[in-house]
Amino acid sequence: MGKYNKILVAVDGSAASWHALQESLKLTDSVITAVAVVPPYGGDLRLVGVRNIRQQIRRPLEEAVRAAQELAEKAGVKLKTFLAEGEPYEEIVDLADEQGCDLIVLGLKGKEVIERLLSRGSTVARVIGYGQPDVLAVPEDAAISWSKLLVPLDGSKYSKFATARAMELGQIYGSELTVMTATDLPPATYGVAPGMAEDLIVKLKGFLAKVTAHAQTLGLSAAAVVKDGEAAEAITELAKERQCSLIIMGSHGRSGLRRLLLGSVTEKVLATSPCPVLVVKQ
Repeated sequence: MGKYNKILVAVDGSAASWHALQESLKLTDSVITAVAVVPPYGGDLRLVGVRNIRQQIRRPLEEAVRAAQELAEKAGVKLKTFLAEGEPYEEIVDLADEQGCDLIVLGLKGKEVIERLLSRGSTVARVIGYGQPDVLAVPEDAAISWSKLLVPLDGSKYSKFATARAMELGQIYGSELTVMTATDLPPATYGVAPGMAEDLIVKLKGFLAKVTAHAQTLGLSAAAVVKDGEAAEAITELAKERQCSLIIMGSHGRSGLRRLLLGSVTEKVLATSPCPVLVVKQ
């Protein structure tokens, strides 16, 4: 697959989306697509002037598109802009399909992210759940970098997709690769059944050793870590400890939205990650 060449960035006038756009302009020499979506108004139109409220909703999105174009021109990057109307996640996903994009970039809005991701209305969760391209979620205080990649593995085919993509990117950018898994055992297990915990850790280390051995045959610098504790917490802790620049995770295809809303590991990592998270579709 190589580098991401056709990138779509969602902008909405927020600091988070502005930061995501600024970082995205560094990712490719090809044309980037930026889209702002005017959401439907869910209030009682009998209480306000219809034309006025729609203008108020639309105006900041129009300004976001203009500002995006100006930023791209200053950076010397070609940018196609679109102003759509409808459900944001639907318009983002549909436009990405129409433009043949291979990556969607979304900004994550600081401390609000946990509540937003747990909400059925979350654009991030819906885009991940329904879109075909990979999704890069960028916290508003984090830069996009390929230097230190962290790949959590759970043995599923989805994490295998993520591993393969991480190795491709690692070869392109000369990245350091860390593969990890979590024991995901209750703390009491170590006291009640220490033998079982030890056996699991040995198996997990063996599993990761095969992955790092393959990475090394590709010329990558690769390390493996088995970390105690619940998966999402272990992933974000390790990302902080190793100062990783990007977490690369698998998704569960078009059923991903339902999984996200039920408190999946991916959702929790998105909510707490100190760095951008790349969700690989396949």
